[in-house]
Amino acid sequence: MTTTTATVALVQDLDALDAAMLATAGGKAANLGELIKAGLPVPPGFCVTTEAYRRMSAGAGLDGVLEELAATSARDVTALAALAGRARELVLATRTPAEVRDAISADHAQLGDRTPVAVRSSATAEDLPFATFAGQQDTYLNVVGTDAVLDAVRRCWASLWTDRAVSYRATHGIDHRDVRLAVVIQRMVDAEIAGVMFTADPVTGRRARTVIDASRGLGESVVSGAVNPDHFVVDTESGEIAERRLGDKRVMIRSVPGGGTEHVEQPSTEDESCVTGAQLSELVALGRRVESHFGSPQDTEWAIDSAGALWLTQSRPIPTLYPLPTDVATRGLRVYFNVSLAQGLERPITPMGLAAFALLGSSVADQFGFPVRDPLCGPPVYAPAGQRIFVDMTTVLRNKAGRTLVPRVLDVMEARSAQTLRGLFDDPRLPLAQQSWWPFVPVLARVAARLRILPRAVEAVVSPEAALRRVDRIGDRLAAITAASATATPVQRLDLAERVLGASVVPTVPTALPPAAIGFAMLWLAGKVIGDDLEPGELQTVLRGLPHNVTTEMDLSLWRLAARIRGDAAATAVFRDESATALARRFRDGVLPGVAQDGLAGFLRRYGHRAVAEIDIGMPRWSDDPTHVLGVIANYLRLEDSALTPDAQFARGAADAEAATARLVAKARKRSRLRGRVVAFALRRTRLLAGLREMPKYYLVVALGQVRRQIAAVGAELAAKGQLDAPDDVFFLNLVETRAALRGTDDLRVVVAERKETYDIELRRRHIPRVLLSDGSEPEPRPAAEPGALVGTPASAGSVTGRARVLLDPVGAHLEPGEILVAPSTDPGWTPLFLTAGGLVMEMGGSNSHGAVVAREYGIPAVVGVRDAVSTITTGQIITVDGAAGTVAVREE
Repeated sequence: MTTTTATVALVQDLDALDAAMLATAGGKAANLGELIKAGLPVPPGFCVTTEAYRRMSAGAGLDGVLEELAATSARDVTALAALAGRARELVLATRTPAEVRDAISADHAQLGDRTPVAVRSSATAEDLPFATFAGQQDTYLNVVGTDAVLDAVRRCWASLWTDRAVSYRATHGIDHRDVRLAVVIQRMVDAEIAGVMFTADPVTGRRARTVIDASRGLGESVVSGAVNPDHFVVDTESGEIAERRLGDKRVMIRSVPGGGTEHVEQPSTEDESCVTGAQLSELVALGRRVESHFGSPQDTEWAIDSAGALWLTQSRPIPTLYPLPTDVATRGLRVYFNVSLAQGLERPITPMGLAAFALLGSSVADQFGFPVRDPLCGPPVYAPAGQRIFVDMTTVLRNKAGRTLVPRVLDVMEARSAQTLRGLFDDPRLPLAQQSWWPFVPVLARVAARLRILPRAVEAVVSPEAALRRVDRIGDRLAAITAASATATPVQRLDLAERVLGASVVPTVPTALPPAAIGFAMLWLAGKVIGDDLEPGELQTVLRGLPHNVTTEMDLSLWRLAARIRGDAAATAVFRDESATALARRFRDGVLPGVAQDGLAGFLRRYGHRAVAEIDIGMPRWSDDPTHVLGVIANYLRLEDSALTPDAQFARGAADAEAATARLVAKARKRSRLRGRVVAFALRRTRLLAGLREMPKYYLVVALGQVRRQIAAVGAELAAKGQLDAPDDVFFLNLVETRAALRGTDDLRVVVAERKETYDIELRRRHIPRVLLSDGSEPEPRPAAEPGALVGTPASAGSVTGRARVLLDPVGAHLEPGEILVAPSTDPGWTPLFLTAGGLVMEMGGSNSHGAVVAREYGIPAVVGVRDAVSTITTGQIITVDGAAGTVAVREE
């Protein structure tokens, strides 16, 4: 097939395309070009490029609609739908330019005027790493004749503006003005059997598992969820079928002579597989080739024609799979724990933030007597993935001491992770390698001696006031070791940053731990002494309104500032009338009302090193951008009920704690005077010391804030030399790259741009694992299925309980936030409802049907193939959907 020079920008042969041509051909066509170049079986065809769409849309008058879409919230589904409808009407009413019609007609003629073709949309915002856009634009099958092809192309262009596509783009933060549509025109495969194949399990995340859904006829029946297909899970390495579940396959979609398709009802074939063992093996082998070519697990569509030939009709990445650490391929089964999530941080961490934790990790390893060869790379257990901090817990879980201590620590800070790790104790792939505690004892003793844990713990018991003074002095020590000379060079600042992270923080910050630990140990002791007289939750009341909690003190300080602003009418009016962004601009210009300008400056001198996601040194501190703080103050000013103010609630909590302490002492004294004295002694220390639990992290953040200042100064130097666009771009480099940049003149702007794009992709990720295995699966504790639970196919992992909303048609339907959508099946027209759904239950479909794919992308639990779901479940019932187990439990009212 050839094209003339005049039309080369309008149509392109598929075999001329590759992954670099996303802007020209869209995701689907670019991937097909890659498959052809890899020698894989793809039906021949051509692509109507985005240039053709541009020429058509230039005369469609879309500018006004695009401006309105840009100003419309992603949550305003009604407004988005109305604007989408206007855009569709404009596109459909616009004549296809003559040169575009001629180019399409010429290439179609070379395929054969009467040759049936598939006409598929291929958008530039499609098959991306964070969103597949499955089914968002239209596909037309078995199109016959040039006029029909031209009409299908025009309708594909219009489908860029379907309600579902517009809503989907808005949800993913994709600018409608940046999107173009290409169209794939391919020889039609008149499939005897077709379906979808994932080269990794999209539900469990497990790699080296090929998941295949198949049915007779065209693959649209499987993709759309119109049929319960045959479902196979095959071990990719051994070829062994790990799971085989045959569907009823009651609906077949097939081509109609002369063009178009039809749905044919047929008898159930649950006892008969539509693919043979040999065909399964061929599919698995093909999937391995596709994955090898793209270098990542793929979601493919395939078809087997009447001659038995196997064809690929689509391949795209599986966006819901969480990335694995880079070293998993050669080290056997490993268990990775997400430190980021344990700290309450779901967002990714900047490259410089990860580099800082690598150096901190090396310092921790050194403290435990395991020096790291290259501290900048981090210790062997440091295993970042998806730009989050993971640590390799395999050795810990294979050690008796580790199995005892680590889950108990996590019980306090991240109980669900502790439960997950305990669930791995019985995994035969993780046998105990070290039964004895004794090898671990000298290590702990050495660290405890180095940090003077025992004498500081004794001091906290004997003289808690002295312990408090000692903790206060840690801040002075950190200030001394993190200070830089005003005349320091960029190299000296970078040296200081590495020295603080690699040698100063870890030996200093943990010295705040013993007093806080003693505070909680005393609480435990009081509970033991009181014994059976203790009421549930009574002991925890003692922890309300704790003094010496630095975070509480910060919040109360901000509240007091808000109270001073409330007393100034002019200042209050400014905060009432202007946005937080405008207030921040006023503060930087020094023109806030005096009480606010001076008060905020004072607050930032004390707490300006803090931030949202503050363990990442790449995140701006409040002193860099006080917008968040000003927003909090504005919210405080809206508080009218004096009983709900932070100081009132803190005082109320402290009073409750004192009353609870008195009751507990009295209970102990009833048993004996000595018990009463012990409990009084213990709870006094709990009240004085337990509030210090925030201090180790607080001091870590103090140090990270100082390190950020030094690296930001280095970034300013690199920006001044033209190596970076802005000083803060340095946080998208690591320490090694930054030092190399100071020695040379390399332009790092391209590197930074690529890193920012990856970072933005990770910001869109909806599901972050707490624990990740090296085979890609995510172990999660799951309750046993309730008796009588409905059983289906797992489609999107997670568990949710909520009210059911049974819907038979998406048109005009409404779903309250958190309600669980129960439907016969879903196609792309249902997508806007997924924005508010808490979960999904479908009667039809497999784990790879459209509804399942989108549920995984949106991070909502889903079970599909649940027989009689819409008749068994009624709207308003409370149901629990377990998307990993494939069960739906209905609570009796």
